[in-house]
Amino acid sequence: MSDAAILTCALTGVLTDPQRHHVPVTPEEMAAEARRAFDAGATIMHCHFRDQRPGMGRLPSWDPAVAQSICDAIREACPGVVINMSTGVVGDDISGPVACLESVKPEMAALNAGSLNYLKLRSNGQWAWPPMLFDNPVAKIERFIAAMDAHDVIPECECFDTGIVRSVAMFAAKGMLGDHPHVSLVMGVASGMPAKAAWLPLLVDELPPKAAWQAIVIGRAEVWAVHRRTAELGGMLRTGLEDTFYLPDGEKATSNGQLVEALAKAATEAGRTVASPEETRRILGLAA
Repeated sequence: MSDAAILTCALTGVLTDPQRHHVPVTPEEMAAEARRAFDAGATIMHCHFRDQRPGMGRLPSWDPAVAQSICDAIREACPGVVINMSTGVVGDDISGPVACLESVKPEMAALNAGSLNYLKLRSNGQWAWPPMLFDNPVAKIERFIAAMDAHDVIPECECFDTGIVRSVAMFAAKGMLGDHPHVSLVMGVASGMPAKAAWLPLLVDELPPKAAWQAIVIGRAEVWAVHRRTAELGGMLRTGLEDTFYLPDGEKATSNGQLVEALAKAATEAGRTVASPEETRRILGLAA
């Protein structure tokens, strides 16, 4: 990896209620939050799309017109920015994400690289939501890769547990992911890998040769130790209101810009620079 740390901002989540948290929904809100993150050093914006109908912004949308309006607004606000689009869906129907890929033509897109029992247990012993399977069988993954390849989109393999990390190495060996696979180590989901910095060297050791990687860290105070270790180990860095609401001092963030500022500080304290848009595109092999 380059000494320049590429910073990604995950601007909003899938179901976070904008009435309770400072998550952007509309194209104007997404662009304004992207600009705050961009000014703080983020050169990649990871985008989920929300239902634009009044009062429905807590729900996701796969309307390609919504996706395009949001990404157009972000690109206008942040010259040279790289768009990284979510594609995660439960079930076999991937037509919504594929339509958004065709509409937006992002430089990168998340590729959920394996299945997970998505669980969370409350302190009273009750499930936080009905247990669900986030299903990503190989045939579904292959269809997503084909759709991404058709639009020159770099897949970013999201790995929620160690078996998925090892599966990505097999996908790479089989020739499914190109010469320089991109991997996100998703840590902090209750039924996946924990947000523990000590795990990082072991996980990185399982990555395919020449892989670029980052940690996606879900949680509160514990996320920042993982970000600091990621910076030390040479990984790319990601934060945003999709992943955490809390700054290193425990204060609640009110914008993505605050979180990215803290992430940039973690990079510089590890002896790295923060990649500019031009450096990011060069490192990723993208056109300027």
